[in-house]
Amino acid sequence: MEFSSSRIGKIVILHLSGNFIGEQDGGPMMMKVDEFMVEENPRFVLDLTGLRHCNSTGLGAMITVLSKARKAGGDVFLANPSAYIGNLLLITKLNTIFRVFNSVEEAAQALEA
Repeated sequence: MEFSSSRIGKIVILHLSGNFIGEQDGGPMMMKVDEFMVEENPRFVLDLTGLRHCNSTGLGAMITVLSKARKAGGDVFLANPSAYIGNLLLITKLNTIFRVFNSVEEAAQALEA
């Protein structure tokens, strides 16, 4: 998996692409997340536009980001999952834990509110 980060105001956008299927895929992303955790009320949007495949390791990493952010007073929203990833969130019931939006902009606006 590859990722990059950007910002919309104080919201950190993590753009995920490729396959999120192994421990080695999540390590660099988690190090980047930890850098942002020093901010007050860290808020993240995970942009799933380019994410093709995800397994339990990838889902676990997303849950870890959510847990860390919420413990620090922030939150994590998901944006633009493919039909496959959306179905995976539904099957695992993670759609009840994460708020899911159709675009990064919608997710960032909701986090600002």
